[in-house]
Amino acid sequence: MNRREALFATGALLAAAGTANAAADHSHHHHDGAHPWQAVLDTAGICIEKGEVCLTHCIMLLGDGDKAMAACAASVREMLASCRALITLAGAESKFAPKLAALCVEVCQSCEAECKKHADKHKPCKECMESCAECAKACKAMVA
Repeated sequence: MNRREALFATGALLAAAGTANAAADHSHHHHDGAHPWQAVLDTAGICIEKGEVCLTHCIMLLGDGDKAMAACAASVREMLASCRALITLAGAESKFAPKLAALCVEVCQSCEAECKKHADKHKPCKECMESCAECAKACKAMVA
């Protein structure tokens, strides 16, 4: 057996063992595959997606001299930071996730209010505003 065949055989054995172990592991407490804070994970992810587009839009407008977008860019940046942290903690089912979710309600509501000022004129702001409202709603449910 040459080195290439040995590596292939080893990889196949490891893959088979991993599949067998995953199938045999019934100790995981989410038997249905649903994460207890899935709504928060989903809405925070959408907030990040929409927020990145909004922030880029704000930066482009700021570059063109539209200083009215500065507060929007700042609020989106705060939201992005809090939602990223929330995904990390909620995904890990950290005991700190509910506390961060409570803070994220406030951060998302602030971003929503700032984006609302531009929502009728800028589609990225409107979409960010809407995603922040949904994330704040999911976070409220998490901490309730």
